[in-house]
Amino acid sequence: MDDEELASALAAAVRGDSAAFAILWRAQQPGLLRYLRVIVGDAAEDVASETWLQTARALRDFAGTPSGFRVWLFTIARNRAIDERRRARRRPEEPRDLSEREVVATLPDVANEVIQRSETDWALSVIASLPKDQAEAVTLRVVAGLDVAQTAQVLGKRPGAVRIAAMRGLRRLAQHAEVQARRQESRPSLDLHSPRTEGV
Repeated sequence: MDDEELASALAAAVRGDSAAFAILWRAQQPGLLRYLRVIVGDAAEDVASETWLQTARALRDFAGTPSGFRVWLFTIARNRAIDERRRARRRPEEPRDLSEREVVATLPDVANEVIQRSETDWALSVIASLPKDQAEAVTLRVVAGLDVAQTAQVLGKRPGAVRIAAMRGLRRLAQHAEVQARRQESRPSLDLHSPRTEGV
């Protein structure tokens, strides 16, 4: 869905059109769920539901562009995710801690490659293994498709900090053992007897 269609649906949804709200939901839910699966794991569906409930309640007061709506929606989702993590800390089973790791070199499109070449669950679990700030930056930039300024708004950080977190996350992702193994598997083998390799 392009921004013009989204703008039309958004305007109608703000006026209370439930069919238009459903269009917004269909357009944004996949990216929202992927983001939340990285941030809160198995609680993603519940947090997404809470996010959409809050969005529906407050939508009539929203005034902005489709870009602004995406930022607003993901900000609500992030706040609900923070609440969920606080609740989870009070439960007996604690979620996996995303510890800091060593930064290493990368290819800039590694996150896209991971997602495109892999099952979604596997790809998101690899991204979730990054430190929290990097996982969020990579997910919002690559999976949700927000730009640097929008991601900075959602995270409440400066654009420069978002760029650094995303870059470090992509570097770690490129060096992840499972990512490297899958990239090796997908790389075509070199046939030394093929005519195309003569003179190499």
